[in-house]
Amino acid sequence: MMEKSKIPNVLQVYEEELLEDWIQEQLASSTRRTDLISEFELRQQSAEFLEAFRQASHGDNLTDIMAPHWDNVREVLTRLSRSRAQQGFTASEMAMFIFSLKQPLFARLRQEFGKNSDALAEENWAATVLLDKLGLFTTEVYQQSREAVIARQQQELLELSTPVVKLWDGILALPLIGTLDSARTQVVMESLLQQIVDSEATIAIIDITGVPTVDTLVAQHLLKTVAAARLMGADCIISGIRPQIAQTIVQLGVDLNEVTTKASMAAALRLALAQSGQTFTKTPQDAVRR
Repeated sequence: MMEKSKIPNVLQVYEEELLEDWIQEQLASSTRRTDLISEFELRQQSAEFLEAFRQASHGDNLTDIMAPHWDNVREVLTRLSRSRAQQGFTASEMAMFIFSLKQPLFARLRQEFGKNSDALAEENWAATVLLDKLGLFTTEVYQQSREAVIARQQQELLELSTPVVKLWDGILALPLIGTLDSARTQVVMESLLQQIVDSEATIAIIDITGVPTVDTLVAQHLLKTVAAARLMGADCIISGIRPQIAQTIVQLGVDLNEVTTKASMAAALRLALAQSGQTFTKTPQDAVRR
């Protein structure tokens, strides 16, 4: 039945009318996003898809959208789905781009097969299956695109949330805020090690004042970061060890004997300055480097 479908002929004969009806269907839709896409862009995208759709429908298999002759249609939908995902369309709004073609196409099929109910039912079913598959395809591509956007944003947030600050010549500080998991540890290591190389730092202060809890996994991540910094020639001081964190570390049996720890960033900075051979003398107004 699929090879004998008249849908390709209907698309060929009524392409201009179908396009205009489809565009009007979209323009009148309650879900139309005038804030995200102009009428000109909508017409352009609809015309591009319908032309590719018409050409592909003349292939050997009408409803196998993964067949080679549907490649161009999938490419068009993939590009549109990714573009609309970045613009802020929802998955259902993207799928409705395809589903809104049903009504105009069904109307043309009724015009052709209105006197033959059996043929009309078969053609309507073939059109439904085809457009449903294409709609689901756009949803899948949209979802993949959104996941890629979210992953990229998460990576950017990780990088922003792990700033490495140069406190003094040869002294860096890495203030950590939030949970320290495996993914973030990798970003922390990369940022810290790169800054150690760039600034030729010999001391790095890792401040965990903003880390809400320290468990065995977090402690292991900290130890890995300290070990990596040492391999690059920099000693690490962990600051922000609050009483409850100290108790937790002892209860967990985590060995931090080889790591210098301080209760505050200020105490860690004083130690770092002393280790680097720098001293301060307090004056009535300020502390002046000597």
